[in-house]
Amino acid sequence: MAAGHIEEIQFPEWLSNVIFVPKPGGKWRMCIDFKDLNKACPNDFYPLPRIDQLVDSTSGCELLSMMDASQGYHQIMLASEDRKRVSFITSNGTFCYVAMPFGLKNAGTKDLWTKYSDHR
Repeated sequence: MAAGHIEEIQFPEWLSNVIFVPKPGGKWRMCIDFKDLNKACPNDFYPLPRIDQLVDSTSGCELLSMMDASQGYHQIMLASEDRKRVSFITSNGTFCYVAMPFGLKNAGTKDLWTKYSDHR
């Protein structure tokens, strides 16, 4: 909560479980299991482009900017009406994400591709 990625919620529309996944070195990472939510979501028909498409699309351009995909999650804010769908329960309460979490099907693909392809 201190990072501002989640907030407490009273009436979630969808509830996912917390799972713990082992990390290299013996530590554990807390993750949210969005499998059931992802099954309920339709497939998005905006696949990310192949590298050759990206290279070809830059011909004739004077400037090229890059997006740091390693920091891609928790940067895109969720619409307030969608936050109740990415909620999860813990022993400390029920929370929802306010920014795009890792593990969602089609997370941001359409919006990112549309945003960057429109600005070439």
